[in-house]
This record gives sequence, C-alpha cells and structure tokens, in this order.
Amino acid sequence: MEYRQLGKTGMNVSVLSYGASSLGSVFRRVTEAEGIAAVHAALDLGINFIDVSPFYGLTVAETVLGKALKSIPRDSYYLATKVGRYGYKMEDFDFSAERVTASVDESLARLGVDYVDIIQCHDIEFGNLDQIVEETIPALRKLQQQGKVRFVGITGLPLKVFTYVADRVEIDTILSYCRYELNDTALVDLVPYFQQKNIGIINASPLGMGLLTQRGAPDWHPISAEARQICAKAAEHCAGKGVDIAQLALQFSLANPDFATTLIGTASAANVQKNVQWMEAPMDEQLLAEVLEILAPIHNQTWVSGRPENN
Repeated sequence: MEYRQLGKTGMNVSVLSYGASSLGSVFRRVTEAEGIAAVHAALDLGINFIDVSPFYGLTVAETVLGKALKSIPRDSYYLATKVGRYGYKMEDFDFSAERVTASVDESLARLGVDYVDIIQCHDIEFGNLDQIVEETIPALRKLQQQGKVRFVGITGLPLKVFTYVADRVEIDTILSYCRYELNDTALVDLVPYFQQKNIGIINASPLGMGLLTQRGAPDWHPISAEARQICAKAAEHCAGKGVDIAQLALQFSLANPDFATTLIGTASAANVQKNVQWMEAPMDEQLLAEVLEILAPIHNQTWVSGRPENN
C-alpha cells in the first residue's frame, strides 16, 4: 500500500481509503457481520483512513463502524466523520454551533472513540456559507482545543464552495466527490489553490456513485440521461476488452499524486480485496485513451446540488 501526506495534518494516509457509507445500507441491505468483515479486510490490507458520517444510514453506518473498530488499536487508523447533515431534506441540515457541538459527542459515542482525526462540515452547499465561516468552523475549532477532533475540513459537490470558505477561514482538508473521475476532472483546476494553502485533498466517489460501473448508475442518480448513456457505452467498450470499467476508473483516480487519498465505499470484504488488487495492477493506457474519447462529450458535466447561490 502506498501512503501520502494529507496537507498540513502530518497524517500519512493510504492512497486508497475506506468510505463507510455502505455500512448504513445506503446502496443495498447489509448485515452488521458483513460490514464489520469489510472494515477488518480494509485494515488488514493496509488501508488506514476511514470516512463516515451520521447521515449515512441515519447513524447506522457510524454504529456499525464503531462495532468494527472496537477491537482495533486506536493508533492504527485515522478516522473522519462529519457534522451538519442529518437527513435528505433541507430542514435536515443544521450547521449551528450548538448542533455541531452536540453532533460530535454523539458521533464519538456511536464510534466508541475519544476523538476523531478529522471533523468535516458535510455538504456545505446546502447551508449558508457565511454561517459555516463565522459559526460552524469556530465551534469545531473549540472542539479541537478540547481534544475531541484533531483537524477540521469541509465537503461538497460544487467546487466554488471550497474557495469561498477557504478564502475566509483556515481549513485543514477538503473532501470532493464526483469531481475527479473518468468523466469529470474539474477538481484538478483547484489543485494549485489547495497546495498554496497546504490543504489536504480527499477525493471521493471515483466510480461516480455507480455511474462508472458495469451495473450503471442507480435510479436516484442526478446526472443527465445523456451522461448515463455515454457512460454505459464506455462500460460496454471496456467489457468488450475484458476489463471492468470500475477497475479503470479506480486506477485513473489513484494515479493522480496531487490527491492524498481516494475514498471508495463497499460493505463487501471481497470487494475491498478486489479494489486493492485493481490498485496494484498496471493501468491499460490505450484503453484509458479510448474511454476518455468516448466520455469527451460529457466531460465535466455535473448537476446542481444545494442552494442555488452555492452552485
């Protein structure tokens, strides 16, 4: 396993990291035993960074993850969770100082730990960015002083939210999803900005939330019908060459040294093992060029997320 520095945190994180959303049965029904086995497989294979949120499975993912980590030495992994998002509706977002402070204590209890390495404001495009700057992050910094969190980060889909916040208050990490994958590489434009501020970059959803898989995007996926069709065409092209497009997509994201780590979620120990095998296999550069050409008509196509003013 390769490890990279995560910005100014001093954390040496595995380039492939574990996204624990699947433990909350957000994609399919998952048993606790299955989820725990997947977490243990990830740790056994050298993955040392785990990301979760109270939103995933509406606290179920954190609860299962806490059970999985119960027997694991706390100094053998890095753990990140989130605050601010607690459901699917606009009213389920609360970035107030009072709520995020309580939220951290609730997460620590579910996870069975005394601290998390990174606390992140979850999907900040759904909130008031000035509140994030003036209220939320200062509240999290107080928790940092208390030793409950080590570093503070922000997450979201629209890239403009990162610079808006980071121009106004110090942050340690950003988590960006679906903005660096085979069909969308917009995140690279912000790399110099993040590097100048020494902000650690966490890349997530290299498979585009199912878009870049043989199965294809789930019905709830917000991407356009055109993008679905073109990604399906790319998947068929890969299958014709005997390659799973998910393998190419994962290798593509991991190959960029500017990102400290790439998160991928699964509640299957077998899939964790497969992801590590894919990571270590050589990437087919010719096939990559062919797939990028197929995907060119939808390059950097995304969707509106959160408040209109934040897109």
